[in-house]
Amino acid sequence: MTKQLICLGHQMTLHQPSGNFDLIEGLTPPHVPGPPPHYHAGYAETFLVLEGTMEFMLDGQTRQVNPGQSIDVPAGSLHTFRNAGEGACRWVNIHSPKGFLAFFEKFGVDAAQPDAFAQSVEGSLIQAVLEQAARYDMHIQVS
Repeated sequence: MTKQLICLGHQMTLHQPSGNFDLIEGLTPPHVPGPPPHYHAGYAETFLVLEGTMEFMLDGQTRQVNPGQSIDVPAGSLHTFRNAGEGACRWVNIHSPKGFLAFFEKFGVDAAQPDAFAQSVEGSLIQAVLEQAARYDMHIQVS
């Protein structure tokens, strides 16, 4: 079973694999930033870029990830990403262990809604993410 959401400007297809990990297919429009810099105390992540170019910040280091390349984000690592290219970027994201999909289900907007993208970046939703993210083991770095 899959679910399609728009979360913070990113189109996501949430999968429900049988293993102890979460699996997400993502599509990020050009120049759309990722979430604020954050870390997960209990989740490790891997991103695999399928199309386009993603720029990742991982523990203060910036790295460009091109199609066919991946990046591992160990638990406790401060990170964020953005689409640095001129076209859409398609990617796969894995969180391990399973459980982080609850964040996307809470803050994502049903992709079938006509104004889903605009709703996903609306100020009150962003504020809710900032206030509640830690409940989902997303610890946002406040500058």
